[in-house]
Amino acid sequence: MIKVTLLTMTCAALSTVVMMAASLLSKKSTMDREKPSPFECGFDPKASARMPFSLQFFLIAVIFLVFDVEITLLLPMTVILPQTSPNSWATVSIVFIAILMLGLLHEWNQGSLSWAS
Repeated sequence: MIKVTLLTMTCAALSTVVMMAASLLSKKSTMDREKPSPFECGFDPKASARMPFSLQFFLIAVIFLVFDVEITLLLPMTVILPQTSPNSWATVSIVFIAILMLGLLHEWNQGSLSWAS
């Protein structure tokens, strides 16, 4: 068993070293003016490729992601209900939902949910 573990670790370390060496050896370090510019059919770009992005969209996306992950954690609680005592299940559920509500209240107080500002 120890031989298999050592062989696996040796192969993983060796492949990591080979991949890092290949990455360093194949890297092209010459940068000219055309490399970072966007491609527009051979013409010079007329405008900046960077579009302004509203921070409000980003905040809403992050809030959605946080609450979506929390709901993903909350849904399996219905599956374990028959396997646990109702009191412990209710306590854990209430604490978890209270944390969700505190997060929502904090976002509301910070003004992250108000679109027009």
